[in-house]
Amino acid sequence: MTVARVLLPALLLVSTVPAAGADAPPVPVVVTTARAESFGASLAATGTVVSRNDARISAEVGGTLSWIAEPGAVVKRGDTIARLDPERLALQLRDNEAAVKRLDAQLALLATQRQRLQTLGESVVSQSQLDEALSRERMAEQDVEQARVARDRARLDLNRATVRAPFPGVVAERLSHSGEFVAGGTPLLRLVNDADLEVVARAPLGTADAVGAGSIATLVDGDHKASGKVRAVIPVGDERSRMVELRIALNDPGWRVGTPVRVEIAPRSVRSVVTVPRDAVIQRQGANYVMRVRPDNTAERVAVNIGPGHANNVQIDGLLRAGDRVIVRGGERLEHGQPVQVRLL
Repeated sequence: MTVARVLLPALLLVSTVPAAGADAPPVPVVVTTARAESFGASLAATGTVVSRNDARISAEVGGTLSWIAEPGAVVKRGDTIARLDPERLALQLRDNEAAVKRLDAQLALLATQRQRLQTLGESVVSQSQLDEALSRERMAEQDVEQARVARDRARLDLNRATVRAPFPGVVAERLSHSGEFVAGGTPLLRLVNDADLEVVARAPLGTADAVGAGSIATLVDGDHKASGKVRAVIPVGDERSRMVELRIALNDPGWRVGTPVRVEIAPRSVRSVVTVPRDAVIQRQGANYVMRVRPDNTAERVAVNIGPGHANNVQIDGLLRAGDRVIVRGGERLEHGQPVQVRLL
């Protein structure tokens, strides 16, 4: 009798506990709408501002360097940027000119001898003698031609003792100094055209097909921003880094050679996709889903695949449609079918 009196109140207490589910109060959530957008995967890369004309200028002939431009000197195309001592080259030219005169005189003598033999007639001079005189004259003509080529080469070398700028720019570095003997081909200085610029960027090999010549690129360096067009895509990947090289034309004179920049390239093609805020996507045990609000204001779990994103939105592939209400805050602990109290974002 005593046991029955103890159990009866306990059973009555249990029977009065409210059941979870449809009778539970709605959970307050923040909701937004899935949107249809034209979307394409943009390319982000890092690059460096470079000059399209950046060269180490060499002397084409050897000699003693008598003068060279100072670093920082601004030059125009054709300006003198270095000089070699021309004395040895001038002597070589004089020697070649003398050789031409000597061979010209010898050729004139052979021509006179050949003409004299021809006037004597066949009764005095045999045909073989005439042929031999004619052959000696033709060989002398070739000797004169070779001497003239050597003379012209010596004259060209003398002119090349003055090194001129092949393009306008600034002397960025001096690699040799006055008084040094330099051989032909030795770099003398570095000349950079700081007005003709472009950006060299490297992007993953798999993105090469998404970017083509003419694509619009945004270049960012802190607060400095400019736009340019992709001039060329070098379709050869580096075997170590697996990267391809992009060349982007830069027409803004405010940039400096060597500046690192962030490169953003607009997608080559776009397509219509469904996007939601990143906060709407819930990840559990390797799966992604969003909580959709049904017309009766109950939560529904919808599995999705996440695509590329931009700003705060991500592309969604799955059963979600544009216009569906999705929960961006308060959906992490919701159960399928649980009632919600909607507040718009």
